[in-house]
Amino acid sequence: MAGPTTAQRGARQQESSGPPPARPPRPRTIAVLAVVLALLGAGGWVLYGSQWLRVEHVSVSGTRVLGPEQVREAADVPLGEPLVSVDTEAMESRLRQELPRIDEIDVVRSWPRGIGLEVTERTPVLVVEKGRKFVEVDDEGVRFATVSDAPKGVPLLELKPSRSRSASASLRRFGEPRLVREAVRVAGALPAAVARRTRTVEVRSFDDITLKLADGRTVAWGSGEKGAAKARTLTALMKAAPDARHFDVSVPTAPASSGS
Repeated sequence: MAGPTTAQRGARQQESSGPPPARPPRPRTIAVLAVVLALLGAGGWVLYGSQWLRVEHVSVSGTRVLGPEQVREAADVPLGEPLVSVDTEAMESRLRQELPRIDEIDVVRSWPRGIGLEVTERTPVLVVEKGRKFVEVDDEGVRFATVSDAPKGVPLLELKPSRSRSASASLRRFGEPRLVREAVRVAGALPAAVARRTRTVEVRSFDDITLKLADGRTVAWGSGEKGAAKARTLTALMKAAPDARHFDVSVPTAPASSGS
C-alpha cells in the first residue's frame, strides 16, 4: 500500500504545528504610541487644566440701544473657566430670553482667552402707545421693547376695530397679532418718500388700513395684499394730483384722489 504523498505530509505538518506565533511589537511602534498618548494628555491638560486658555475677557459688538455691560450681565459668561468648555448655545438662549431686543446673537470663542458676543438688535417699524409709554414692533410683528419716548421716524400703530360686522368678523378670525402683522406688512411696502412722512398706521379691519401723513393727508391702503402695486400706484397718483388731501389705492387698478 502506498504511503502519503509529499503534499499530504506537508499539510499534516502544518496542522500539527498550528499558526505562526505573533510577532512582538516593534520598539519603534511602541515609541510612536507613547509619544501620541503623551501629546494627547498634554493637549487635554492645556485645554482643560492649564491657566493659559481660560476665559478672562468678554467683548460685545453690534449694539445700538443696548449697553455692552447690559449684554455681558445677561450672558453671564463663566470667567475663569476653560474656554473650550464654555456652553455657547446655552449663552445664546439666555441672551434671547433676557433681552428680547436681540434679534440675532452669535457667541464665539476668541482664542486664547476671550468670548465675543456679536449682537444684532431688532429694528422698530411701528410703535404702539401703551399708557404713557410706547411698545416697539419689529418687521415680523414682534413686540420686543417698551420705551418712554417713541423712536423718531417710526409710525404709530393704532388698532381701531370698527363696529361693523365685517370688522368684528375680521378681528375674531385673524386676532390682534395677525392685524399687527398686516400693519407691519403695509409699513414695509410703502414708497420711501411716503414712509418718511407717515405718522400713523390705522387698522380698522384686515382690509381697512389707512395711513395718516405728517401734512394731514391720508391714504386708504386697504389690506396688505398687492403692496408693490399699491406703492407704484400711490407714487404716480401723488405726482398727478399733488394738491389732493386723500388718496385711495385699496384697489390699485382703480385708484382715486379727492380734496384740495
